[in-house]
Amino acid sequence: MRRRPSKSDPRCSFCGRSHSQVEKIITGPQVHICNECVKLCNEVLAEEKQQTLPWETGEMPKPTEIKAFLDEYVIAQERAKKILSVAVYNHYKRIRTSVALDEVELEKSNVMLIGPTGVGKTELAKTLAKILQVPFSIADATILTEAGYVGEDVENILVGLLQAADYDVARAEKGILYLDEVDKIARKSATPAVSRDVSGEGVQQALLKILEGTTANIPPKGGRKHPEQPMIQMNTRNILFVCGGAFEGLDKVVSQRVGKRTMGFGAEAGDEANPEGDAVLPLVQPEDLLAYGMIPEFVGRVPVLTTLDALSEDDLLRVLTEPRDALIKQSQRLFAMDGVEAEFTDAALRKIVALTVRKGTGARGLRSVIEQSMMDIMYDIPSQEGTTRLEVTGEMVERGIEQYNSEDEEEMRRKRA
Repeated sequence: MRRRPSKSDPRCSFCGRSHSQVEKIITGPQVHICNECVKLCNEVLAEEKQQTLPWETGEMPKPTEIKAFLDEYVIAQERAKKILSVAVYNHYKRIRTSVALDEVELEKSNVMLIGPTGVGKTELAKTLAKILQVPFSIADATILTEAGYVGEDVENILVGLLQAADYDVARAEKGILYLDEVDKIARKSATPAVSRDVSGEGVQQALLKILEGTTANIPPKGGRKHPEQPMIQMNTRNILFVCGGAFEGLDKVVSQRVGKRTMGFGAEAGDEANPEGDAVLPLVQPEDLLAYGMIPEFVGRVPVLTTLDALSEDDLLRVLTEPRDALIKQSQRLFAMDGVEAEFTDAALRKIVALTVRKGTGARGLRSVIEQSMMDIMYDIPSQEGTTRLEVTGEMVERGIEQYNSEDEEEMRRKRA
């Protein structure tokens, strides 16, 4: 006759092992579970969570919904947001739809964002990943070199994406990777070089298979590959690559092309033969990227092309206050943690914008201006008991910047002495 386990010697209700056979047993009113079964349950739950993403089982966000979400985080750039919304919708719809052998196979449409620094290129890509809840990472094209040269192998751009997915390869293979500074890997001229340029054409060539879709061998922690190093295999077929760059001088390339077409007998006296700057950049075509120094194969693998406009002072003012995670809202939140209600006057906001415009770094410069101008205030406020309200004026912003700059100059003089 089998002896029933006593209360002092409980067994796991799932695997039947006794307390002496496992490290720990958690006891309940009528059920017990051992640490081994708890671990197994966690693995099962984690596996189920990793296998599916919200858009794979639920309703896919429509382009209008994607754009509405982008509107909450990115100011202006209406045309770029519309183009991106359609491109991303089609990309993930393609992944979710299984294709039969006799059906048309849908190819991937990577995206190229062209625009000056600080206009929202990175923020757009990051926000797209947020709405779709897919892994996201940023890679810098300028650190890449052709295989065999000193620098980073092109496969290393995938390491950040793998890390963002907590090394879940299946999730990483459906993520979004923003490849920044792609204009810096353009070859020096439109004519093919006799010898490979390791920082230009060669890198573009090396990126082709990854952009199109291939199984890449990735060092788990990045760096150069070693023969005896274990590799992680990742298929890039369903990764959406968003390439971005300032492409300085591209407007002149477009102007020359547009100008040539407006010259001749068909041109009217009032026609502007060579429009420049923001007015002409939206007219960019793949042929202009070829003339700039991108190779045809690379341009062909990034078929969705859109431009972003430089932000005006009014746009920068909106960037400060309107997005869901606007910089002013973040500053107010930081002060609120110390029990202080902070208000920024209109003059203070306009002063921040004016100082940012001088830097010429677009919206990216707003944060540094706020941090520098508020440094002394943020230093003193936590120690000032009884302070519950703060009004930030234009004079305070300007004085804060002057103080910050003078301290920097003093530090430089001290180091030189």
